[in-house]
Amino acid sequence: MDMDVLIVGSIAYDSVVSPLGHVKDALGGSATYAGLSCSFHAKRLGLQQVGLVGVVGRDFSKEDREILSGSGLNLDGLETAEGETFRWSGSYHGTMAEAQTHDTQLNVFEHFEPKVPDEHQAPAITFCANLHPSLQSSVLEQASPKRLSMLDSMNLWIEIARNDLIEVMKKVDLVIINDGEVRMLADDENLIRAARKVVDMVNVKSLVVKRGEHGVLAFQGDEIISMPAFPTEKVVDPTGCGDTFAGSIAAHLAHGNGPLSRDELRRALLSATVTASFTLESFGIEGLHSMTNEQYEKRLDSFEKMLR
Repeated sequence: MDMDVLIVGSIAYDSVVSPLGHVKDALGGSATYAGLSCSFHAKRLGLQQVGLVGVVGRDFSKEDREILSGSGLNLDGLETAEGETFRWSGSYHGTMAEAQTHDTQLNVFEHFEPKVPDEHQAPAITFCANLHPSLQSSVLEQASPKRLSMLDSMNLWIEIARNDLIEVMKKVDLVIINDGEVRMLADDENLIRAARKVVDMVNVKSLVVKRGEHGVLAFQGDEIISMPAFPTEKVVDPTGCGDTFAGSIAAHLAHGNGPLSRDELRRALLSATVTASFTLESFGIEGLHSMTNEQYEKRLDSFEKMLR
């Protein structure tokens, strides 16, 4: 069976405090959010398989494994190592635009070396979720996507592995990072100018800039796509929203073929924005995992009407 999307990233247990409550040891991680989001859309779009590559510890529960497999994810690339699963704890305050990290325990993730199974090595889309750039490069050496490759990153890698990050960005077709990371990478506070500098720096075909509550900007050649966030009054836990967003994009791009058009990218961004809004409204994966087709279609329809 053909692999439509390969997702490589972290699987974690998150403990989060926000103004609306708290959760302890909730299933999370970049690959988890991206995988669940991608798998949801894969079913809607008639795709065949979404493969997940990551590592968990011996403490990873049977119930959480069943959440991943039950969503339709192929877990042949999920490694179980001696030790405990990656853990992260943080809190959100004020506008909740950024998490304050309290504790990070890499555990088995510290020595993770992605191994892409043979049957996962020719997907339509390869998505390297947030990982050290050297691990992303390793994934790209193992997998040859039929359509395109994409990656996400974070400010930490700009600070401690800038050159590695720039080099791996040069190897993909689409980069997804947030506005602060674009400014940091380009050393320019003007977002449009900074984004243009990043595109030129890494010669990437498409750059998607996440802007939190302000939406998203996408740069493709001379074209710019600007889209607001889906307006929501209930902001519970932003953890995983960016990964959810990226997973949705991966599914929609796997559904197409040929060069990525502006209209196709815009459609993928619409879907990604709506999908991420469900993650935002609950702690952990609850909002994403419980989202129904009917709820998604209703929200997508209202968002499209809003943009007319």
